[in-house]
Amino acid sequence: MTATPVTRVDPSDPRPGQPAIAARVIGLTKVYGKGETQVRALDGVSLDIARGEFTAVMGPSGSGKSTMMHCAAGLDAATSGQVLIGDVDLTALKDKALTTLRRDRLGFVFQSFNLIPTLNARENIVLPLAIAGREPDPEWFDLVIDTVGLRDRLTHRPSELSGGQQQRVACARALVTRPEIVFADEPTGNLDSTSGAEVLGFLRRSVDEFGQTVVMVTHDPVAASHTDRVVFLADGRVVDEMREPTAERILERMAEVSARPRQARG
Repeated sequence: MTATPVTRVDPSDPRPGQPAIAARVIGLTKVYGKGETQVRALDGVSLDIARGEFTAVMGPSGSGKSTMMHCAAGLDAATSGQVLIGDVDLTALKDKALTTLRRDRLGFVFQSFNLIPTLNARENIVLPLAIAGREPDPEWFDLVIDTVGLRDRLTHRPSELSGGQQQRVACARALVTRPEIVFADEPTGNLDSTSGAEVLGFLRRSVDEFGQTVVMVTHDPVAASHTDRVVFLADGRVVDEMREPTAERILERMAEVSARPRQARG
């Protein structure tokens, strides 16, 4: 795949009147299959992710929201288009460089927690650093642990933790490397409402208090209402966005997006 040339972005030098850009998706397409079975999951998606903001990505089932996040996070390869993390074009990186970038500059939280069952909470949290041969910064580690409320659970293995506690371990693991962006894919999907609210509260605090950038895919309007901005996808395209979202406004907008005829969604 030949990437379209693009001017390198300096995220520390935002455009006048605009926030600094942590990531940029440009003309992203993702096609599965060939011929009559071909499915275009992403159809020319372009999107800027501002640094220090909490962004939700929503859309009807099959809209391409998870595919977009996986491509933006370097977990899946796009068919065409570009993804910039800071000024680095992910689509131009070889596998080894891409793996290093994901490990050192990105954090991930998944619906299924993805913890190692034989490791305790502390070992799971510092695992990305251990793989990189680095030690955690003691002050930062303590701050993250106290923020997620896991001080008395660090020696427990995942099987000894509730679902909410396991997801808080996953959140701490995502933040311990001080990533440029945390990508969260349905992080409250396997949690009850109380545990889900705790995880969302932690992600919100990480933005407000640590200046973290978080991108979250969710189908839940209540979860999305914790964010600064909601981006709506339909048929593999960005069709709308909302600032200062509330659950009620999101529900109304989702109903409008889902009701649009396919040809009118672009």
